[in-house]
Amino acid sequence: MKNEFAKYAIAGILGTVVMTIIMIVGPNMGMPEMAPWKLLSGAIGVSITVGWVLHFMMGIIFALTYGYAFAPNVSIKNIWLKGIAFGIVALVLAQIGMKVMGVIFEMPPMDGSMPMRLVAMLIGHIAFGLTTAKIINK
Repeated sequence: MKNEFAKYAIAGILGTVVMTIIMIVGPNMGMPEMAPWKLLSGAIGVSITVGWVLHFMMGIIFALTYGYAFAPNVSIKNIWLKGIAFGIVALVLAQIGMKVMGVIFEMPPMDGSMPMRLVAMLIGHIAFGLTTAKIINK
């Protein structure tokens, strides 16, 4: 069980790294800036370092959710399709979380039009889902 937990946590970290790379290079490809670490730190009034830590903690939590709740209960056999499905689920859950945070905290404004932000978020979360699913391989 311990090895499984560590594997899921590492998958979350690596999935978050892949997603973060996409977010950092995205503006060079016409996507709006997507920086959840800035959004988190600005919303709750903490340093950017804390925002980065929270960003990676969420990635780990999402990967644990994939390994313990999503993968065992979803009957998709193809690991790539399961990763895409999880990426979409993660996007929906992240958006719900952002709405809840918006009620509690004053959120900084986001760049770009809503359709472009949705496309960018979808690409990032699917990349996260694919990376996480492939590493966990479940």
